[in-house]
Amino acid sequence: MNIRKMADSGNDFLAETDSPLGLGESGKPIPSSPRVLSILSSVFERSIQKNEKLLKKLKTKDNVTVFHGSRAPTMGIGQYIDRISKYTCCGTPCLVVAYIYIERYLQKMDAYLTSLNVHRLLITSIMVAAKFNDAGCHNNTFFARVGGVSTKEMNRMEIEFLSNLDFRLHVTADIFRAHCLQLQKEGFGENPINHRPSNKTRAKCLPQIAGYTCRAV
Repeated sequence: MNIRKMADSGNDFLAETDSPLGLGESGKPIPSSPRVLSILSSVFERSIQKNEKLLKKLKTKDNVTVFHGSRAPTMGIGQYIDRISKYTCCGTPCLVVAYIYIERYLQKMDAYLTSLNVHRLLITSIMVAAKFNDAGCHNNTFFARVGGVSTKEMNRMEIEFLSNLDFRLHVTADIFRAHCLQLQKEGFGENPINHRPSNKTRAKCLPQIAGYTCRAV
């Protein structure tokens, strides 16, 4: 089942456009909503704070992988997700699937999400989700530029990510819907958000990618 079909089954989670999971009436994907970006950013930030506090308490370090850097990137998680969404035009359904992939990866590897690996896990999972469900997806070089990594590193992360997921990228409608509801619940308690798209909502990708570096060393 592809993202579009799963999105049609996720009516419980509405994007700011009042359209099920960011899909317009025509069935064509539209840009992910600021509300979704905010919720995902908040979820990842809280998870990282909890994990890093636990690791510090246990006086241990997480296993280093190809997704780890020696220091946390200067760009915040929210800004990074917004950057990816802005340039790749990955909509809400793609971001939800990427979120599911990251959960699968962490569970399989018995790993922690931290400030040292979240950025590269994000760009990799979103790229994999987009490529698996969109025949017209951008290539690895494009995603590498957006993510601030080299194409060589992007290729390496993709292989590592897919291998650890055993190349199992299918997401059922039930699992998709469950995660949509989970994210929706995570959104409760946040500052009230206007459920209408702002004038700044992007309708198409920008032709030029602003420079950024998110190095792993």
